[in-house]
Amino acid sequence: MASSKTKLTDAEQVTDWMNKLEHPLKAEIDAVRKIIKESNKVIKERIKWNAPSYYSREDLVTFNHRSAKHVHLVFHHPAIVKVKSPLLEGDYKDRRMLYLPDMKAVKENKKELQRIMNELLQLID
Repeated sequence: MASSKTKLTDAEQVTDWMNKLEHPLKAEIDAVRKIIKESNKVIKERIKWNAPSYYSREDLVTFNHRSAKHVHLVFHHPAIVKVKSPLLEGDYKDRRMLYLPDMKAVKENKKELQRIMNELLQLID
């Protein structure tokens, strides 16, 4: 019986990645994924740099799942430096970091994270 290797869709790749993820903040990562996707219907999700990443016409933000201490988002679109928020950290010329230590912080910052995503989308459209 011949096996056909079909390429997984972006959504299937993310589902597969999440199913394999072993992380103490897996529930928080999943909650942040949903918050980002619900921010705006133009936001799409895929795997980039071995982690869930979000884009519209251009790449916007990617999870960095290496730390077990917090959910870490890397906003890597250069326009992020124009978005002002107490959640965005770092003084890099073209990116900002966002850290959420637990589910309480995820829930408390949902609206601000969605505001950041939508402001960033407005800047690049």
